[in-house]
Amino acid sequence: MKSTRHTKIKEIIDKQKIETQEDLAAALRKSGIDVTQATVSRDIKELMLVKVPDADGRYVYAYPKEHSMILTPNRLTRTFQESILEIRHNDALIIIRALPGTAQSVAFAVDYMKWPEILGTIAGDDTVFLAIDKKENIAPVVSRLNSYK
Repeated sequence: MKSTRHTKIKEIIDKQKIETQEDLAAALRKSGIDVTQATVSRDIKELMLVKVPDADGRYVYAYPKEHSMILTPNRLTRTFQESILEIRHNDALIIIRALPGTAQSVAFAVDYMKWPEILGTIAGDDTVFLAIDKKENIAPVVSRLNSYK
């Protein structure tokens, strides 16, 4: 049971912004795993989860290995300002044109933000494709991305 719960916690942390133990307990219950606050607290300690700032400046649970790759709001803005040349979109995708060799960093930054509207990214050398969940979310995501430039 513990290993199943730990696996589920890893999935939740990877896919959602979890700010509190209560958030984690609620997410576990939603996925069908009944837990107590004490169990969640022990799991956090056993998994050695840490709290790190996300792109919005809120603190969320993450794994220690990610600690060295923290993207603070200033670092995120700097990554975008130094790399992005253009952001374009159509009714299906957002395309980010970046300096040669920087698309992977831009895609990592976008993925790190864990915006629920962004289904995923694909990065080449100087281009990043963003898949968005709904057509009506494209313009707001472009606006948010531009706010970092």
